[in-house]
Amino acid sequence: MNIAVLGAGSWGITLAVLLAENGHSIFMWEKFAENVDEIRKRRESRRYLPDVRIPESIGIDSEMSVSLSNADVVLFVVPSHVVRETARKVSETFEFSRDTLVVNAAKGLEEGSLKRMSEVLQDELPVEPSQILTISGPSHAEEVIRKMPTSVVAAGIDGIKAKNVQEIFFRPYFRVYTNSDIIGVETAVALKNVIAIAAGVCDGLGYGDNTKAALLTRGLVEITRLGVAMGARRETFFGLSGIGDLIVTSLSRHSRNRFVGEKVGQGKKLEEVLGDMVMVAEGVRTTRAAVDLAKKFDVDMPITNGVHDVLFSGRKPRDAINQLMNRPPQDEMKWTDSSRRKGGGRQ
Repeated sequence: MNIAVLGAGSWGITLAVLLAENGHSIFMWEKFAENVDEIRKRRESRRYLPDVRIPESIGIDSEMSVSLSNADVVLFVVPSHVVRETARKVSETFEFSRDTLVVNAAKGLEEGSLKRMSEVLQDELPVEPSQILTISGPSHAEEVIRKMPTSVVAAGIDGIKAKNVQEIFFRPYFRVYTNSDIIGVETAVALKNVIAIAAGVCDGLGYGDNTKAALLTRGLVEITRLGVAMGARRETFFGLSGIGDLIVTSLSRHSRNRFVGEKVGQGKKLEEVLGDMVMVAEGVRTTRAAVDLAKKFDVDMPITNGVHDVLFSGRKPRDAINQLMNRPPQDEMKWTDSSRRKGGGRQ
């Protein structure tokens, strides 16, 4: 198939290489001309994936019309906060057919609209909802590019199209499952970044395994609680896009969101941390959107609120942890009964 990969960051390059291995014709679009020039000349991106060779068969251009030419699949691998802008440019450049597949690989929620990435794409692209799918799961580019065994999910409301995406991406080291619950998958992979920031804060404060285990467990409760209120299936949050992505993002040395939390926990200002980073930590923007969504659906998310206060309101990380630990005692399973009856709820 002809696949246009929009975005030449670490994940975009990794997926482009994987897809090329599967025999597809790949053309990448990259906004910044200097990155295009480097990849053309060196067949490498020293900024994102140093020492990884990009095959000559993979084209790249800063002109979107060139990259989109004759595309059967349009793969969005840009940061979540520029998905709408990129999609708008695509809709002005490319003529979609009913057979064109749109695949989102961004993880986040849009500030302001509070929409998931497939909803943003639906706003901007002249396609049916069934043509938009998301591929996501516990998958650091630094490991996938080295062919370390990885499993992800292809989610979409059309089961046949989800299976098509499964086949397009499937590799011996990259196992792809399907899931029809795109609401749950996209909500899970966005919100886990917020909990990963909290996990990094715990690392920065010098807390141990007990603390992080409790944080991830109760963080999953929050994610599930909100997701169910939004219309997702509860079981999705116990799959690869839920607990799987939460684990890898909260524990891995490759995790940008965990890194941000660690530095903030050590006492650095958020602006200073972000200014020193090459890549985007999606959880920072998603934290604001998550707090707004929790208010919209009347769902209690104390960990998410604590992360928000630390990042944006100057609250000391240790004070936020102490507040969480000293909330009124509760029944651990009480929220599950409430969520089944009401879709969410405060517990």
